[in-house]
Amino acid sequence: MESKILSEIEIIKMMDTYIESVRPPENIRDKIDIGYKIDGQSIIVHEIRPSWKDEFVMEENPVAKTTFVKKTGTWKIFWFRSDMKWHSYEPYPVAKNLKKFIAVLEADEHECFWG
Repeated sequence: MESKILSEIEIIKMMDTYIESVRPPENIRDKIDIGYKIDGQSIIVHEIRPSWKDEFVMEENPVAKTTFVKKTGTWKIFWFRSDMKWHSYEPYPVAKNLKKFIAVLEADEHECFWG
């Protein structure tokens, strides 16, 4: 169980550090980039790339999501499948803290997040 509930500032700091470490080189970020957003108790990591319909329109394609569960003090981990739905990431469905979620996302042992 996580020893304390993270503040939004702590979450942003951790996520900004992770995202910055995995972003592509600056000279190609107009073709592919990585970002995240906070939506309530969830953090959604996404790729940013031009739409296949219109190269001048940028789209956010979901990659991974984690949702904080107050009752247990844990983070549920999900991946976005081709059926356009979130599914529990079965190798590690729950992380004890946000650092563990980032480690699972980074390792991507089953190639569900980054392919």
